[in-house]
Amino acid sequence: MAKLLVKLQRYFRRKPVRFFTLLALYLAAGSLVFLHSGFAGEPTVPGSPRGPAGAEGPGLPYLGVMQLSRGFKAAATVPGAARRHGPWFKSTSKEPSGRGKARDSGSTRSRALRGRSGREKEEDRARYIGCYVDNTRRRTLRGMSFFDYKKMTVFRCQDNCAERGYLYAGLEFGAECYCGHKIQAANASESECNMECKGERSNTCGGINRLSIYRLELAQESARRYGSAIFRGCFRRPDNVSIALPASQLMLNMSVDKCVDFCTEKEYPLSALAGTSCHCGFPTTLFPLHEREDEQLCTQKCPGEEFESCGTAEFLLVYQTQVQDNRCMDRRFLPTRAKQLVALASFPGAGNTWARHLIELATGFYTGSYYFDGSLYNKGFKGERDHWRSGRTICIKTHESGQKEIESFDSAILLIRNPYKALMAEFNRKYGGHIGFAAHAHWKGKEWPEFVANYAPWWATHTLDWLRYGKKVLVVHFEDLKRDLFVQLQRMVGLLGIAACEDRLLCVEGQKDGNFKRSGLRKLEYDPYTPEMRKLISGYIKTVDTALKLRNLSGVPDDYYPR
Repeated sequence: MAKLLVKLQRYFRRKPVRFFTLLALYLAAGSLVFLHSGFAGEPTVPGSPRGPAGAEGPGLPYLGVMQLSRGFKAAATVPGAARRHGPWFKSTSKEPSGRGKARDSGSTRSRALRGRSGREKEEDRARYIGCYVDNTRRRTLRGMSFFDYKKMTVFRCQDNCAERGYLYAGLEFGAECYCGHKIQAANASESECNMECKGERSNTCGGINRLSIYRLELAQESARRYGSAIFRGCFRRPDNVSIALPASQLMLNMSVDKCVDFCTEKEYPLSALAGTSCHCGFPTTLFPLHEREDEQLCTQKCPGEEFESCGTAEFLLVYQTQVQDNRCMDRRFLPTRAKQLVALASFPGAGNTWARHLIELATGFYTGSYYFDGSLYNKGFKGERDHWRSGRTICIKTHESGQKEIESFDSAILLIRNPYKALMAEFNRKYGGHIGFAAHAHWKGKEWPEFVANYAPWWATHTLDWLRYGKKVLVVHFEDLKRDLFVQLQRMVGLLGIAACEDRLLCVEGQKDGNFKRSGLRKLEYDPYTPEMRKLISGYIKTVDTALKLRNLSGVPDDYYPR
Protein backbone atom coordinates (compact mmCIF):
# COMPACT_ATOMS: atom_id res chain seq x y z
CA MET A 1 0.00 0.00 0.00
CA ALA A 2 2.87 2.34 0.88
CA LYS A 3 4.57 1.65 -2.47
CA LEU A 4 1.34 2.46 -4.32
CA LEU A 5 1.02 5.80 -2.54
CA VAL A 6 4.66 6.69 -3.32
CA LYS A 7 4.10 5.88 -7.02
CA LEU A 8 0.98 8.05 -7.13
CA GLN A 9 2.83 10.91 -5.44
CA ARG A 10 5.68 10.77 -8.00
CA TYR A 11 3.15 10.52 -10.88
CA PHE A 12 1.22 13.63 -9.86
CA ARG A 13 4.47 15.58 -9.23
CA ARG A 14 5.40 15.00 -12.88
CA LYS A 15 1.87 15.83 -14.15
CA PRO A 16 0.25 18.30 -11.71
CA VAL A 17 -2.49 19.26 -14.21
CA ARG A 18 -4.02 15.81 -13.97
CA PHE A 19 -3.93 16.01 -10.17
CA PHE A 20 -5.94 19.23 -10.08
CA THR A 21 -8.33 17.86 -12.69
CA LEU A 22 -9.11 14.80 -10.57
CA LEU A 23 -9.47 17.01 -7.47
CA ALA A 24 -12.00 19.23 -9.26
CA LEU A 25 -14.01 16.20 -10.41
CA TYR A 26 -14.07 14.86 -6.87
CA LEU A 27 -15.39 18.15 -5.45
CA ALA A 28 -18.00 18.45 -8.21
CA ALA A 29 -19.27 14.92 -7.54
CA GLY A 30 -19.58 15.70 -3.84
CA SER A 31 -21.50 18.88 -4.57
CA LEU A 32 -23.97 17.04 -6.82
CA VAL A 33 -24.66 14.46 -4.10
CA PHE A 34 -25.26 17.24 -1.58
CA LEU A 35 -27.61 19.14 -3.90
CA HIS A 36 -29.56 15.99 -4.76
CA SER A 37 -30.25 15.27 -1.11
CA GLY A 38 -31.26 18.89 -0.51
CA PHE A 39 -33.88 18.88 -3.32
CA ALA A 40 -35.47 15.55 -2.41
CA GLY A 41 -38.56 17.33 -1.01
CA GLU A 42 -38.90 19.94 -3.79
CA PRO A 43 -42.50 20.88 -4.68
CA THR A 44 -44.00 19.42 -7.83
CA VAL A 45 -45.49 21.36 -10.72
CA PRO A 46 -49.29 21.70 -10.71
CA GLY A 47 -50.90 19.83 -13.53
CA SER A 48 -48.19 17.17 -13.66
CA PRO A 49 -49.25 13.51 -13.42
CA ARG A 50 -47.76 13.24 -9.94
CA GLY A 51 -49.85 16.04 -8.34
CA PRO A 52 -53.56 16.17 -7.72
CA ALA A 53 -53.82 19.34 -9.80
CA GLY A 54 -53.31 17.23 -12.83
CA ALA A 55 -56.57 15.48 -12.19
CA GLU A 56 -58.63 18.63 -12.14
CA GLY A 57 -59.21 18.56 -15.87
CA PRO A 58 -60.22 21.34 -18.21
CA GLY A 59 -62.96 23.88 -17.70
CA LEU A 60 -61.53 25.56 -14.56
CA PRO A 61 -59.19 28.26 -15.89
CA TYR A 62 -60.08 30.73 -13.12
CA LEU A 63 -59.37 28.23 -10.39
CA GLY A 64 -56.13 27.43 -12.16
CA VAL A 65 -55.05 31.03 -11.82
CA MET A 66 -55.89 30.92 -8.14
CA GLN A 67 -53.74 27.84 -7.72
CA LEU A 68 -50.76 29.55 -9.34
CA SER A 69 -50.99 32.52 -7.02
CA ARG A 70 -51.37 30.27 -3.99
CA GLY A 71 -48.38 28.20 -5.07
CA PHE A 72 -46.22 31.30 -5.25
CA LYS A 73 -47.17 32.30 -1.70
CA ALA A 74 -46.56 28.83 -0.32
CA ALA A 75 -43.11 28.63 -1.87
CA ALA A 76 -42.17 32.10 -0.78
CA THR A 77 -43.09 31.63 2.85
CA VAL A 78 -41.71 28.18 3.71
CA PRO A 79 -39.60 28.65 6.85
CA GLY A 80 -35.94 27.99 6.29
CA ALA A 81 -36.31 27.52 2.53
CA ALA A 82 -32.98 28.10 0.76
CA ARG A 83 -34.48 28.65 -2.69
CA ARG A 84 -37.45 30.76 -3.80
CA HIS A 85 -39.56 28.99 -6.39
CA GLY A 86 -41.62 30.76 -9.05
CA PRO A 87 -45.42 30.81 -9.15
CA TRP A 88 -45.55 27.65 -11.25
CA PHE A 89 -44.49 25.50 -8.28
CA LYS A 90 -47.02 24.18 -5.78
CA SER A 91 -46.42 21.70 -3.01
CA THR A 92 -48.95 18.87 -3.29
CA SER A 93 -47.52 16.51 -0.74
CA LYS A 94 -48.44 16.73 2.93
CA GLU A 95 -45.31 14.86 4.00
CA PRO A 96 -41.99 16.04 2.49
CA SER A 97 -39.58 13.26 1.64
CA GLY A 98 -35.83 12.89 2.07
CA ARG A 99 -33.89 15.44 4.07
CA GLY A 100 -36.85 17.82 4.00
CA LYS A 101 -38.86 15.31 6.05
CA ALA A 102 -36.12 14.98 8.62
CA ARG A 103 -35.65 18.72 8.80
CA ASP A 104 -39.41 19.47 9.20
CA SER A 105 -40.39 16.49 11.37
CA GLY A 106 -40.30 18.54 14.56
CA SER A 107 -42.48 21.35 13.18
CA THR A 108 -44.88 18.86 11.52
CA ARG A 109 -45.33 16.97 14.79
CA SER A 110 -45.92 20.19 16.73
CA ARG A 111 -48.48 21.36 14.16
CA ALA A 112 -50.30 18.04 14.42
CA LEU A 113 -50.35 18.23 18.22
CA ARG A 114 -51.65 21.80 18.10
CA GLY A 115 -54.32 20.84 15.58
CA ARG A 116 -55.43 17.86 17.66
CA SER A 117 -55.63 19.86 20.87
CA GLY A 118 -57.47 22.62 19.01
CA ARG A 119 -60.06 20.16 17.68
CA GLU A 120 -60.55 18.72 21.17
CA LYS A 121 -61.25 22.21 22.50
CA GLU A 122 -63.66 22.94 19.63
CA GLU A 123 -65.74 19.78 20.13
CA ASP A 124 -67.92 21.65 22.63
CA ARG A 125 -68.68 24.51 20.24
CA ALA A 126 -68.81 22.87 16.78
CA ARG A 127 -69.20 19.43 15.23
CA TYR A 128 -67.87 18.47 11.81
CA ILE A 129 -70.67 16.97 9.70
CA GLY A 130 -69.03 16.37 6.33
CA CYS A 131 -67.94 17.52 2.88
CA TYR A 132 -70.65 19.04 0.67
CA VAL A 133 -71.04 20.19 -2.93
CA ASP A 134 -71.14 23.97 -3.52
CA ASN A 135 -72.15 26.03 -6.54
CA THR A 136 -71.15 29.62 -7.27
CA ARG A 137 -74.57 30.32 -8.80
CA ARG A 138 -76.59 28.80 -5.95
CA ARG A 139 -74.71 28.57 -2.68
CA THR A 140 -75.09 25.68 -0.26
CA LEU A 141 -74.92 28.07 2.72
CA ARG A 142 -76.69 31.32 1.88
CA GLY A 143 -75.89 33.53 4.82
CA MET A 144 -72.94 35.79 5.43
CA SER A 145 -69.62 35.03 3.70
CA PHE A 146 -66.08 36.42 3.81
CA PHE A 147 -62.69 35.52 2.33
CA ASP A 148 -59.12 35.65 3.58
CA TYR A 149 -56.57 34.17 1.20
CA LYS A 150 -53.80 34.43 3.75
CA LYS A 151 -55.01 33.78 7.31
CA MET A 152 -58.20 31.71 7.15
CA THR A 153 -58.64 29.13 9.92
CA VAL A 154 -61.46 26.78 10.93
CA PHE A 155 -61.87 28.52 14.29
CA ARG A 156 -62.06 31.98 12.70
CA CYS A 157 -64.82 30.87 10.34
CA GLN A 158 -66.76 29.14 13.11
CA ASP A 159 -66.39 32.12 15.43
CA ASN A 160 -67.65 34.64 12.84
CA CYS A 161 -70.65 32.50 11.93
CA ALA A 162 -71.52 31.73 15.57
CA GLU A 163 -71.23 35.39 16.56
CA ARG A 164 -73.89 36.23 13.97
CA GLY A 165 -76.25 33.49 15.07
CA TYR A 166 -75.82 30.99 12.22
CA LEU A 167 -76.20 27.23 12.70
CA TYR A 168 -73.60 26.14 10.14
CA ALA A 169 -70.11 27.26 9.12
CA GLY A 170 -68.51 26.03 5.90
CA LEU A 171 -65.00 26.46 4.54
CA GLU A 172 -64.10 26.28 0.85
CA PHE A 173 -61.01 26.63 -1.34
CA GLY A 174 -58.76 26.94 1.71
CA ALA A 175 -59.70 30.57 2.28
CA GLU A 176 -63.45 31.13 1.96
CA CYS A 177 -65.99 31.04 4.81
CA TYR A 178 -69.76 30.69 4.35
CA CYS A 179 -72.48 30.76 7.01
CA GLY A 180 -76.08 29.61 6.92
CA HIS A 181 -79.05 28.08 8.69
CA LYS A 182 -79.73 25.35 6.11
CA ILE A 183 -77.54 23.04 4.04
CA GLN A 184 -79.03 23.13 0.56
CA ALA A 185 -76.86 20.65 -1.37
CA ALA A 186 -75.80 17.00 -1.45
CA ASN A 187 -72.90 15.30 0.30
CA ALA A 188 -69.58 14.86 -1.48
CA SER A 189 -66.73 12.42 -0.95
CA GLU A 190 -64.44 13.35 1.93
CA SER A 191 -61.47 13.04 -0.44
CA GLU A 192 -62.80 16.03 -2.40
CA CYS A 193 -62.36 18.33 0.61
CA ASN A 194 -58.59 18.26 0.30
CA MET A 195 -57.33 21.86 0.63
CA GLU A 196 -55.33 23.03 3.63
CA CYS A 197 -56.48 26.19 5.43
CA LYS A 198 -54.41 29.22 4.51
CA GLY A 199 -53.96 30.14 8.15
CA GLU A 200 -53.34 26.62 9.56
CA ARG A 201 -51.86 23.87 7.42
CA SER A 202 -52.89 21.18 9.91
CA ASN A 203 -56.63 21.58 9.13
CA THR A 204 -58.71 21.14 5.99
CA CYS A 205 -60.78 23.98 4.56
CA GLY A 206 -62.87 22.37 1.83
CA GLY A 207 -61.81 22.11 -1.79
CA ILE A 208 -62.71 23.36 -5.25
CA ASN A 209 -66.49 23.89 -5.11
CA ARG A 210 -66.52 21.75 -1.96
CA LEU A 211 -67.43 22.84 1.58
CA SER A 212 -66.16 21.44 4.87
CA ILE A 213 -69.25 22.10 7.03
CA TYR A 214 -69.50 22.36 10.82
CA ARG A 215 -72.65 22.56 12.95
CA LEU A 216 -72.28 25.26 15.60
CA GLU A 217 -73.65 23.76 18.79
CA LEU A 218 -73.66 27.03 20.76
CA ALA A 219 -75.43 29.08 18.11
CA GLN A 220 -78.91 28.19 19.30
CA GLU A 221 -78.21 29.06 22.95
CA SER A 222 -75.90 32.07 23.04
CA ALA A 223 -75.99 33.83 19.66
CA ARG A 224 -79.52 33.30 18.29
CA ARG A 225 -80.96 36.38 19.91
CA TYR A 226 -82.69 39.34 18.37
CA GLY A 227 -79.84 41.51 19.66
CA SER A 228 -77.76 40.14 16.81
CA ALA A 229 -80.17 41.74 14.32
CA ILE A 230 -79.83 45.38 13.24
CA PHE A 231 -82.68 47.78 13.99
CA ARG A 232 -83.71 49.61 10.80
CA GLY A 233 -86.63 51.69 12.10
CA CYS A 234 -90.39 52.22 11.87
CA PHE A 235 -91.91 52.25 8.36
CA ARG A 236 -95.36 52.57 6.85
CA ARG A 237 -96.89 49.32 5.61
CA PRO A 238 -96.29 48.93 1.84
CA ASP A 239 -99.33 48.98 -0.46
CA ASN A 240 -99.08 45.33 -1.46
CA VAL A 241 -97.44 43.71 1.53
CA SER A 242 -97.74 40.15 0.19
CA ILE A 243 -95.55 41.08 -2.81
CA ALA A 244 -93.18 43.43 -0.98
CA LEU A 245 -92.69 40.97 1.91
CA PRO A 246 -93.49 37.52 0.48
CA ALA A 247 -93.12 35.37 3.62
CA SER A 248 -95.39 35.90 6.61
CA GLN A 249 -96.83 34.12 9.61
CA LEU A 250 -99.42 34.88 12.29
CA MET A 251 -97.86 34.80 15.77
CA LEU A 252 -100.34 35.26 18.60
CA ASN A 253 -97.47 35.16 21.08
CA MET A 254 -95.36 37.58 19.04
CA SER A 255 -91.95 38.88 20.15
CA VAL A 256 -89.01 40.41 18.31
CA ASP A 257 -87.02 37.27 18.98
CA LYS A 258 -89.64 34.99 17.38
CA CYS A 259 -90.09 37.10 14.24
CA VAL A 260 -86.35 37.56 13.68
CA ASP A 261 -85.76 33.82 14.10
CA PHE A 262 -88.62 32.99 11.72
CA CYS A 263 -87.26 35.26 8.95
CA THR A 264 -83.71 34.02 9.56
CA GLU A 265 -84.83 30.42 9.07
CA LYS A 266 -86.64 31.46 5.88
CA GLU A 267 -83.36 33.00 4.65
CA TYR A 268 -84.64 36.59 4.39
CA PRO A 269 -82.57 39.65 5.42
CA LEU A 270 -85.54 41.73 6.63
CA SER A 271 -87.87 40.97 9.52
CA ALA A 272 -90.94 43.25 9.82
CA LEU A 273 -93.22 43.11 12.88
CA ALA A 274 -96.86 44.18 12.45
CA GLY A 275 -98.64 43.50 15.74
CA THR A 276 -99.32 39.74 15.67
CA SER A 277 -98.07 39.28 12.08
CA CYS A 278 -94.44 38.64 11.11
CA HIS A 279 -93.38 39.52 7.54
CA CYS A 280 -90.09 38.68 5.82
CA GLY A 281 -88.49 39.85 2.60
CA PHE A 282 -85.83 41.93 0.86
CA PRO A 283 -85.47 45.70 0.54
CA THR A 284 -86.99 46.49 -2.89
CA THR A 285 -88.51 49.44 -4.73
CA LEU A 286 -91.82 48.43 -3.12
CA PHE A 287 -90.25 48.60 0.33
CA PRO A 288 -86.96 50.59 0.09
CA LEU A 289 -86.61 51.60 3.78
CA HIS A 290 -85.83 55.20 2.83
CA GLU A 291 -88.72 57.04 4.51
CA ARG A 292 -88.64 56.36 8.23
CA GLU A 293 -91.62 57.24 10.38
CA ASP A 294 -91.75 58.45 13.98
CA GLU A 295 -90.95 55.47 16.22
CA GLN A 296 -93.86 56.41 18.47
CA LEU A 297 -96.14 55.00 15.75
CA CYS A 298 -94.61 51.53 16.27
CA THR A 299 -94.64 51.37 20.07
CA GLN A 300 -97.47 48.85 20.49
CA LYS A 301 -96.33 46.21 22.99
CA CYS A 302 -95.58 42.67 21.87
CA PRO A 303 -98.13 40.02 22.99
CA GLY A 304 -95.32 37.68 23.97
CA GLU A 305 -92.94 40.21 25.54
CA GLU A 306 -94.34 43.24 27.35
CA PHE A 307 -91.06 45.18 27.35
CA GLU A 308 -90.72 45.05 23.55
CA SER A 309 -92.49 46.90 20.71
CA CYS A 310 -93.95 44.94 17.81
CA GLY A 311 -95.38 47.62 15.50
CA THR A 312 -98.96 47.75 14.25
CA ALA A 313 -100.92 46.67 11.19
CA GLU A 314 -100.16 50.04 9.53
CA PHE A 315 -96.64 50.77 10.81
CA LEU A 316 -94.01 48.02 10.70
CA LEU A 317 -91.03 47.74 13.01
CA VAL A 318 -88.16 46.45 10.84
CA TYR A 319 -84.98 44.59 11.78
CA GLN A 320 -82.20 43.38 9.49
CA THR A 321 -81.41 39.74 10.22
CA GLN A 322 -78.02 38.11 9.89
CA VAL A 323 -78.99 36.57 6.53
CA GLN A 324 -76.79 38.00 3.82
CA ASP A 325 -78.58 39.56 0.84
CA ASN A 326 -76.89 37.78 -2.06
CA ARG A 327 -78.50 39.84 -4.83
CA CYS A 328 -75.41 42.08 -4.99
CA MET A 329 -72.62 39.67 -4.02
CA ASP A 330 -71.67 38.32 -7.47
CA ARG A 331 -68.59 40.00 -8.97
CA ARG A 332 -66.53 39.39 -12.08
CA PHE A 333 -64.11 41.07 -14.48
CA LEU A 334 -65.45 43.09 -17.40
CA PRO A 335 -66.42 40.77 -20.30
CA THR A 336 -64.76 43.09 -22.86
CA ARG A 337 -61.82 45.45 -22.50
CA ALA A 338 -62.88 48.90 -21.28
CA LYS A 339 -62.35 51.68 -23.83
CA GLN A 340 -61.88 54.33 -21.16
CA LEU A 341 -59.93 54.37 -17.91
CA VAL A 342 -61.90 55.76 -14.96
CA ALA A 343 -60.01 56.77 -11.81
CA LEU A 344 -61.34 56.43 -8.28
CA ALA A 345 -59.10 59.16 -6.89
CA SER A 346 -58.71 60.18 -3.29
CA PHE A 347 -56.25 61.36 -0.71
CA PRO A 348 -55.08 58.42 1.47
CA GLY A 349 -57.48 57.83 4.35
CA ALA A 350 -60.46 59.31 2.49
CA GLY A 351 -62.38 56.01 2.20
CA ASN A 352 -61.16 54.73 -1.18
CA THR A 353 -61.28 51.06 -0.12
CA TRP A 354 -64.82 51.47 1.20
CA ALA A 355 -65.89 53.19 -2.03
CA ARG A 356 -64.38 50.30 -4.03
CA HIS A 357 -66.41 47.85 -1.96
CA LEU A 358 -69.61 49.77 -2.68
CA ILE A 359 -68.87 50.09 -6.41
CA GLU A 360 -68.12 46.38 -6.77
CA LEU A 361 -71.39 45.44 -5.07
CA ALA A 362 -73.39 48.02 -7.05
CA THR A 363 -71.99 47.13 -10.50
CA GLY A 364 -71.02 43.46 -10.12
CA PHE A 365 -67.54 44.19 -11.54
CA TYR A 366 -64.13 44.21 -9.87
CA THR A 367 -62.25 47.45 -9.31
CA GLY A 368 -58.54 47.80 -10.05
CA SER A 369 -55.67 49.68 -8.47
CA TYR A 370 -52.72 51.82 -9.55
CA TYR A 371 -50.77 49.92 -6.89
CA PHE A 372 -50.78 46.37 -5.47
CA ASP A 373 -51.84 45.66 -1.91
CA GLY A 374 -51.69 41.98 -0.97
CA SER A 375 -53.94 42.42 2.06
CA LEU A 376 -56.71 43.85 -0.15
CA TYR A 377 -56.32 41.02 -2.64
CA ASN A 378 -56.57 38.49 0.19
CA LYS A 379 -59.82 40.13 1.32
CA GLY A 380 -61.48 39.61 -2.05
CA PHE A 381 -60.45 42.57 -4.22
CA LYS A 382 -59.46 40.32 -7.13
CA GLY A 383 -58.75 43.25 -9.47
CA GLU A 384 -55.83 44.25 -7.24
CA ARG A 385 -53.43 42.02 -9.19
CA ASP A 386 -54.39 43.28 -12.64
CA HIS A 387 -52.27 45.97 -14.25
CA TRP A 388 -54.15 49.24 -13.96
CA ARG A 389 -54.28 49.55 -17.77
CA SER A 390 -55.61 46.01 -18.29
CA GLY A 391 -59.13 47.28 -19.05
CA ARG A 392 -60.70 44.40 -17.10
CA THR A 393 -61.84 46.48 -14.11
CA ILE A 394 -64.64 49.04 -13.79
CA CYS A 395 -62.45 51.77 -12.25
CA ILE A 396 -58.93 52.26 -10.88
CA LYS A 397 -58.00 53.25 -7.33
CA THR A 398 -55.30 55.93 -7.21
CA HIS A 399 -53.81 58.43 -4.78
CA GLU A 400 -51.63 60.05 -7.45
CA SER A 401 -51.84 63.80 -7.99
CA GLY A 402 -49.30 64.66 -10.68
CA GLN A 403 -50.39 66.16 -14.02
CA LYS A 404 -49.03 63.27 -16.10
CA GLU A 405 -50.72 60.63 -13.94
CA ILE A 406 -54.05 62.48 -13.87
CA GLU A 407 -54.13 63.04 -17.63
CA SER A 408 -53.67 59.31 -18.23
CA PHE A 409 -57.31 58.79 -17.11
CA ASP A 410 -60.34 59.60 -19.25
CA SER A 411 -62.58 60.47 -16.30
CA ALA A 412 -62.55 60.28 -12.51
CA ILE A 413 -64.58 60.00 -9.33
CA LEU A 414 -62.87 62.33 -6.86
CA LEU A 415 -63.58 61.29 -3.27
CA ILE A 416 -62.96 64.07 -0.73
CA ARG A 417 -63.06 63.66 3.05
CA ASN A 418 -62.75 66.00 6.02
CA PRO A 419 -58.94 66.41 6.36
CA TYR A 420 -59.04 66.05 10.14
CA LYS A 421 -60.64 62.60 9.77
CA ALA A 422 -58.62 61.60 6.68
CA LEU A 423 -55.26 62.40 8.28
CA MET A 424 -56.07 60.36 11.39
CA ALA A 425 -57.35 57.44 9.29
CA GLU A 426 -54.19 57.37 7.17
CA PHE A 427 -51.97 57.67 10.25
CA ASN A 428 -53.76 54.66 11.78
CA ARG A 429 -53.34 52.70 8.54
CA LYS A 430 -49.67 53.57 8.26
CA TYR A 431 -48.84 52.41 11.78
CA GLY A 432 -51.61 49.87 12.45
CA GLY A 433 -52.75 48.42 9.11
CA HIS A 434 -56.07 48.71 7.25
CA ILE A 435 -58.26 48.06 10.30
CA GLY A 436 -55.71 48.58 13.06
CA PHE A 437 -54.70 51.59 15.13
CA ALA A 438 -51.50 53.52 15.68
CA ALA A 439 -49.95 53.03 19.11
CA HIS A 440 -50.22 55.70 21.79
CA ALA A 441 -46.46 56.29 21.49
CA HIS A 442 -46.85 57.21 17.80
CA TRP A 443 -49.49 59.85 18.56
CA LYS A 444 -47.42 61.35 21.40
CA GLY A 445 -44.05 61.02 19.66
CA LYS A 446 -42.51 62.92 16.77
CA GLU A 447 -44.26 60.76 14.15
CA TRP A 448 -47.64 62.52 14.35
CA PRO A 449 -46.40 66.17 14.04
CA GLU A 450 -44.13 65.19 11.14
CA PHE A 451 -46.98 63.32 9.47
CA VAL A 452 -49.35 66.31 9.67
CA ALA A 453 -46.69 68.70 8.38
CA ASN A 454 -46.05 66.48 5.34
CA TYR A 455 -49.55 65.18 4.56
CA ALA A 456 -51.82 68.17 5.27
CA PRO A 457 -50.55 70.19 2.24
CA TRP A 458 -50.97 67.07 0.09
CA TRP A 459 -54.65 66.84 1.07
CA ALA A 460 -55.23 70.24 -0.57
CA THR A 461 -52.94 69.84 -3.61
CA HIS A 462 -54.45 66.44 -4.38
CA THR A 463 -57.94 67.95 -4.83
CA LEU A 464 -56.65 71.06 -6.62
CA ASP A 465 -54.62 68.99 -9.11
CA TRP A 466 -57.55 66.73 -10.00
CA LEU A 467 -59.84 69.72 -10.46
CA ARG A 468 -57.25 71.38 -12.68
CA TYR A 469 -56.00 68.49 -14.82
CA GLY A 470 -58.86 65.97 -14.68
CA LYS A 471 -60.84 65.60 -17.93
CA LYS A 472 -64.23 64.68 -16.48
CA VAL A 473 -64.36 64.75 -12.69
CA LEU A 474 -67.31 63.78 -10.47
CA VAL A 475 -66.77 65.12 -6.94
CA VAL A 476 -68.19 62.96 -4.15
CA HIS A 477 -67.80 63.91 -0.50
CA PHE A 478 -67.21 61.00 1.86
CA GLU A 479 -69.64 62.51 4.36
CA ASP A 480 -72.40 62.74 1.74
CA LEU A 481 -71.79 59.13 0.73
CA LYS A 482 -72.28 58.01 4.33
CA ARG A 483 -75.34 60.21 4.81
CA ASP A 484 -77.15 59.38 1.56
CA LEU A 485 -75.53 56.27 0.13
CA PHE A 486 -78.28 55.42 -2.36
CA VAL A 487 -78.25 58.77 -4.19
CA GLN A 488 -74.46 59.23 -4.17
CA LEU A 489 -73.84 55.67 -5.33
CA GLN A 490 -76.30 56.24 -8.19
CA ARG A 491 -74.19 59.21 -9.29
CA MET A 492 -70.96 57.19 -9.13
CA VAL A 493 -72.40 54.22 -11.03
CA GLY A 494 -73.80 56.60 -13.65
CA LEU A 495 -70.32 57.99 -14.39
CA LEU A 496 -69.06 54.42 -14.83
CA GLY A 497 -71.60 53.87 -17.60
CA ILE A 498 -73.54 51.16 -15.77
CA ALA A 499 -77.33 51.12 -15.67
CA ALA A 500 -78.08 51.24 -11.95
CA CYS A 501 -80.45 48.49 -10.83
CA GLU A 502 -82.37 49.92 -7.89
CA ASP A 503 -82.88 46.58 -6.18
CA ARG A 504 -79.15 45.98 -6.36
CA LEU A 505 -78.42 49.39 -4.85
CA LEU A 506 -80.87 48.62 -2.06
CA CYS A 507 -78.98 45.38 -1.47
CA VAL A 508 -75.74 47.37 -1.20
CA GLU A 509 -77.25 49.50 1.56
CA GLY A 510 -77.62 46.38 3.69
CA GLN A 511 -74.03 45.22 3.00
CA LYS A 512 -72.34 48.61 3.10
CA ASP A 513 -69.71 48.12 5.81
CA GLY A 514 -67.40 45.59 4.11
CA ASN A 515 -64.25 44.12 5.69
CA PHE A 516 -62.28 47.33 6.29
CA LYS A 517 -64.20 49.21 8.93
CA ARG A 518 -62.28 50.15 12.05
CA SER A 519 -63.93 49.47 15.37
CA GLY A 520 -65.01 52.58 17.23
CA LEU A 521 -63.90 51.05 20.53
CA ARG A 522 -60.39 52.49 20.38
CA LYS A 523 -61.02 56.15 19.68
CA LEU A 524 -58.48 58.58 21.09
CA GLU A 525 -59.48 60.11 24.39
CA TYR A 526 -57.95 63.47 23.39
CA ASP A 527 -57.71 65.71 20.34
CA PRO A 528 -54.30 65.09 18.69
CA TYR A 529 -54.40 68.39 16.77
CA THR A 530 -52.54 71.36 18.25
CA PRO A 531 -53.75 74.96 17.64
CA GLU A 532 -50.94 75.38 15.09
CA MET A 533 -52.07 72.26 13.22
CA ARG A 534 -55.71 73.45 13.18
CA LYS A 535 -54.70 76.85 11.82
CA LEU A 536 -52.69 75.19 9.05
CA ILE A 537 -55.45 72.73 8.08
CA SER A 538 -58.21 75.37 8.20
CA GLY A 539 -56.30 77.37 5.60
CA TYR A 540 -56.18 74.36 3.30
CA ILE A 541 -59.93 73.74 3.79
CA LYS A 542 -60.71 77.32 2.70
CA THR A 543 -58.49 76.92 -0.38
CA VAL A 544 -60.26 73.72 -1.47
CA ASP A 545 -63.70 75.19 -0.70
CA THR A 546 -62.95 78.19 -2.93
CA ALA A 547 -61.65 76.00 -5.76
CA LEU A 548 -64.82 73.86 -5.70
CA LYS A 549 -67.12 76.88 -5.78
CA LEU A 550 -65.20 78.46 -8.68
CA ARG A 551 -66.16 75.40 -10.73
CA ASN A 552 -69.84 75.78 -9.79
CA LEU A 553 -69.65 72.83 -7.41
CA SER A 554 -70.91 72.70 -3.86
CA GLY A 555 -68.21 73.61 -1.39
CA VAL A 556 -66.95 71.40 1.40
CA PRO A 557 -69.62 70.07 3.82
CA ASP A 558 -70.51 72.21 6.81
CA ASP A 559 -69.06 69.73 9.30
CA TYR A 560 -65.54 70.67 8.09
CA TYR A 561 -66.17 73.90 10.07
CA PRO A 562 -65.73 74.91 12.81
CA ARG A 563 -62.97 72.86 14.32
